[in-house]
This record gives sequence, C-alpha cells and structure tokens, in this order.
Amino acid sequence: MKKYLWGLAVAGVAAVALAACGSPPPETSPGSDGGGATGTASQDPAKKDFKACMVSDSGGFDDKSFNQTSYKGLQDAVKALGIEEGKAESQSDTDYPNNVNGMVTAKCNVIVTVGFKLGDQTALSATEHADIKFGIVDYDINVTDTKKLGIPSIPTNVKGLLFNTAESSFLAGYLAAGMTQSGTVGTFGGLNIPTVSIFMDGFWEGVQHYNTTKSKTVKVVGWDEPTQKGLFTADFENKAKGQTTAQNLISQGADIVFPVAGPAGLGALQAAKASNGKVNAIWVDTDGCVSAPEYCSVLISSVYKGMDIAVQDVITTSYEDKFDNTPYVGTLENEGTGLSPYHEFDSKVPAELKSEIDQLKQDIIGGKITLKSKVQPKAS
Repeated sequence: MKKYLWGLAVAGVAAVALAACGSPPPETSPGSDGGGATGTASQDPAKKDFKACMVSDSGGFDDKSFNQTSYKGLQDAVKALGIEEGKAESQSDTDYPNNVNGMVTAKCNVIVTVGFKLGDQTALSATEHADIKFGIVDYDINVTDTKKLGIPSIPTNVKGLLFNTAESSFLAGYLAAGMTQSGTVGTFGGLNIPTVSIFMDGFWEGVQHYNTTKSKTVKVVGWDEPTQKGLFTADFENKAKGQTTAQNLISQGADIVFPVAGPAGLGALQAAKASNGKVNAIWVDTDGCVSAPEYCSVLISSVYKGMDIAVQDVITTSYEDKFDNTPYVGTLENEGTGLSPYHEFDSKVPAELKSEIDQLKQDIIGGKITLKSKVQPKAS
C-alpha cells in the first residue's frame, strides 16, 4: 500500500492544504467546542497536552449513522476528560493515508479510525509509531494483514472495536416479519463485505425464525444468507442509488426495508416516506429517530451499535495509561448492540410481538438460539 505523508501544522501554525487530497486539513482544537479544555481532568498538569483524534471513512462525520456515532464517542471523551481533539474527515478512500499520517503529525496520543477500509493504513501507521495508541471501529488487524502489508507482526498498540450485529439484526428481522402487511420484507447493502453482510445475515435469520415459529411464509428480498447474494449499491454515499435500490425492493412487494448502506441508506428512508404510510423501515448503526429525526415517522426501530461508548472507552483507557489491545466485541449481552426504542411505532407494535422480541434477546444471550452467520466476531 502506498503511504503518503502530508504536512499538518502543529498548534499555532497555519495548516498546509494539499492539492492532491480531496479532504480539508485535519482539525485540532482544545476541548470539544474549541473554546478551551473542559472537565476536571484538565486540572492534571501531567495530562493537559493529551490529544485524542479520529479519522472518518468516506461517509464523513455527518452521515447520520456510522461515522457520526463514532465521532460522538470522541466528543464525549474530550468533554469528560478535558483533553484536546483532532479530526480528519475523509472525502474518498484515497484520503486515508494522508489523514491518518496527518493525525500522527498533529502529535495525537490516541487515534481512532472509523471503518474496515482504514485497516491497512491503521496497521501501517501503528507499526511505525508504537508510542501512539490506535483504535479502529469494525476491524481487527490479523496475521493475513501482516503478510499482505509486509509488516513483521500484528501491532500491539491497536484495539479493534467490533460488534456482533447479527444478534440485534436477528431481532430486527423478527420484528419486520411480525409487522409486515404484504408478507415481504427487504434489505440491501452498500458493499458485500462482512461488516455489512452480518446485518443482512441476522435480519434474514430473524425472518426465518419467525416463519418457523409462526408457520408463516414471510419472504426476504435483497439477500439470501445461504448463497450470500443480494442487492448492493456499491456505494455508501449516493442517496439516489439507495433510493433506487429501495424502490427495487418495494416493486418486489417489500413494505419494510432494512438498508445497510450508510448515508446511501437515507435514500431508502426517502422512498419509505414518499410512500405515504405504505412502506416503513428499520435503520442501522444508531437510533435513526435521533440521528435522522426527519424520518422517524417511517422508522419502526433501529439496530444500534454502541460505537460511541467503545470509542470513548479506548480514548479514556489510553488517557489513563490503561490501554488494552484485546478486541472489544459489542453483543446483546453487554448492550454493545441491540434494538432502539420503537418511538412513533410504540403503540403500533403489538404487545405480544414486543414480548417475543424481549424473550428472543434472552434466548440469544443464554445460548438457546445460535446464529449461523459466518462473519460474527468472536467475543474476547
């Protein structure tokens, strides 16, 4: 992998914009609001210069989903600890080397990268800068990476932040099957990669469990777990593609859609809202009624990932010199993932269905239900 270095100015010196890079220079500021450090931790003179930083993937920090939730974890840590913040928002995949190395140049003490697509650069930068702690959302650097990248071993200064969303998506699939009026539900992804297909696997399995339990024949369009084939936008940013793909599912009879495509998935919510009550949706990564309240009227629920909590934890432990590189895996049991509240659908979801979903959660936690998805991360 090519590595590009760029000159990010340190505090008090103007940043140099690179013509070859589509993203603006990384931003750094003291405290969460740029107006100075906050919180009791700032009283510790030994820690006053601690800086926590983040690099987004190409979805950007305002994607109402993946990056935005992760960035909240950085903001929460900055506010709680009274430390400095640095960030670099990627506009495309080619920005990752510049942005990660820019955070290194900015003298960040801990750098959190958001998304598996930053895996290679995170591994390279962590190997070159053993004095910096790294966290990466949705990825765990492995032996295969070391061979591919030509690095001697897995860097010990990186913590993977993973989430078994197959579990929570199973509940979402069961919920969708219990709420559909047409007998057909649909899902689509951005790319056919493990961090996307794990949602789709769980959703598919939840519908099948509903069919088996209720002797029903609710159909899933857009994904088939046994063959691992389905609908994908090949893009995480293009809302128009998301809307077109959702319309494809709707044309096949789906009245509930489950988009796993980042900002592109907002196109599915647009399609649902335009249906005037005929189509609804279930969001992913974060509570959609909080991150995208304009679509709450069509959101039955959301499959959340506690990325903000995981990010805040890796920053806090780095700050306290308690960093542990054992991968974190969010599950239903530790509440690292789950279903968000029903919000405007609370009175529409039958009490019996709510109780069944609560019981299914306990059955998964207790091992009575074992999910089949082959891309589930292993709990530490």
